[in-house]
Order: sequence, then C-alpha cells, then structure tokens
Amino acid sequence: MRVLLFLLLLPAVALAQQPAAKRIRRHVRFLASDAMNGRGTGSPENARAARYIDNQFRRYGLNPLGTNGFRQPFVAKVRRVVVPDSLRPAENVIGFLDNGAPYTIVIGAHYDHLGMGRQGSSLDSLPQGKIHNGADDNASGVAGLLELARYYANNNVKEPYNLLFMAFGAEELGLQGSRYFLNNPTLPLANLNFMVCMDMIGRYNPDRGVGIGGYGTSDAWPTVFQGVTSPIKFFTDRAGNGGSDNAAFYAKQIPVLFFHTGGHPDYHKPTDDPDKINVDAEKHILDLEIALLNRAMQQPKMVFTAVK
Repeated sequence: MRVLLFLLLLPAVALAQQPAAKRIRRHVRFLASDAMNGRGTGSPENARAARYIDNQFRRYGLNPLGTNGFRQPFVAKVRRVVVPDSLRPAENVIGFLDNGAPYTIVIGAHYDHLGMGRQGSSLDSLPQGKIHNGADDNASGVAGLLELARYYANNNVKEPYNLLFMAFGAEELGLQGSRYFLNNPTLPLANLNFMVCMDMIGRYNPDRGVGIGGYGTSDAWPTVFQGVTSPIKFFTDRAGNGGSDNAAFYAKQIPVLFFHTGGHPDYHKPTDDPDKINVDAEKHILDLEIALLNRAMQQPKMVFTAVK
C-alpha cells in the first residue's frame, strides 16, 4: 500500500520540484568561479565550497549526519607530489532524508578539484599557479547532487527508502573522502541499499550519450532499467569498480550506479570552465536519475553482485 501511495502521489506533487537548468548553472558558476581557486583540498576555497553545500542542505531541511553537524572532518594526504603541506584538513558534507525506512540509498558527488595545480593530477604542461576551475569535474556532479536533494526533500512524498546525500572531500587525492566515510560510517553500512555517484555529468555529447556504470553490480538493475526512456541518449556498463567514489562503495560490496558524460580535452586542465557546461542536458540526466531511483525504490533491498 505504501509503494502504491508513493506512485499515485508522485506526478501530482513532484513536478514543481523537478531539477532546473537555471539552478544547475547557478551552482556550477559559484563552485567553479575563478574566486574559488579550483577548490583544492585544504584550501580556504574548498572550505567555502563545503559551507555552500552545507547551507543548501540546511535550506532543504535535511538532517545532519556528519560527526559535526553536516560535516565529517578528516585529514587527507597528498601523495602524488611532494609538498610541504602534505596533510590537509578535509570534510565530507552529509545530509540525511529520514523516511523511517529500514534501508538507505546513498547519492554522492565529490566537490574538491585540483586547486592551483600544485597537488598533482593536472594534465596541463605547466599547471603550477593556474586556477583549475573544475566545472565539469566536479561542480557539475555537485550541482546534480544538490538538485536531487532539493527534489526529494521537497516533493512531499515519503519514499520507501531513506536517502543519504553526500558531498565527498579529497576525491582527487585518491577517493579519500568516500573511503573515510566507509571506514567511519555515520550509519550502519549493512543498512545501505545502493550508491549513486555523479562525476563529470556536464559535457553531454549526443554522439556518445551519458554512460551509466555499475549495471552489473546487482541482478536487480536490469529490472530497474526496463522500459525507462529519456530525451537524451544513455548506455550502461557493467563495471562498478572505477571512475570515482562509486569504486569505494563497490569495494565494500554495495551495488552502485555511476553517471558520467565522458572525457574531453579540458579534463584536469585550467580550461574546464563553467561556460562549457551543458545545463539543459544535465537537467535531463537528473530527470533520468530520478526515474531510475523511483523504480529502484519499488524493489526490495538489492543483493550485491561482483562484476567478473
């Protein structure tokens, strides 16, 4: 009866809360502006990005599920290059939508990037001192996270699963935020159903489409995807162990989906700028995610499948 009520109410109350291109653009322009200096881990601008996400979660009425309000502080280590400040303060930002359900779905995206090109991983020939704005990687994913949080927190529907919205810190230093959470969870890992990760969803190419990894991480995914359509092209990939923070959840035997619009010449370069983000396509990607999430919430708790 609860699932039936959920399905009946959804069309009437949720349309006004659908993701919007104008809000996606606003989030990306803030997070990837030159004033944010690339959101490098440990920087004041990275802390400012965490405050921005924290404030949005508060506005949406989510419950804090960090160890300090919405924050879960940890220490990240720079490993790829030698720097004097190799140990840097970092935080995950965690908001919880409590539907009183026994199991929880995680929706996540990392909010850090490469800063001023001094922490490694830049593909620019002379990266030091250049702002790496990280509009696609991964202000686009954070914008998606915030839009999904807004949608589910304000659609006046009590879904059959709880939802945990998490902005990960220090992903660019080796998935350190997601791994820290999984080793220091703020709710039991046994209660997690599956995890959805968004990393680089802002540069949609209609010839390629949006890739959705993790299709093989549970036998339930084919049922969830059956009959789902979208105005944008999408394709699935079985692998769940790679790409972004989804890999840390896969390693803990938690089913995953990973949304990604593919590589481009601006990847990990100072030219990954906000004006190159296709906000209209990203809105359709988020609508697709909502359709898949809503179908997945009609299913029992998923069983993890390792991808051979």
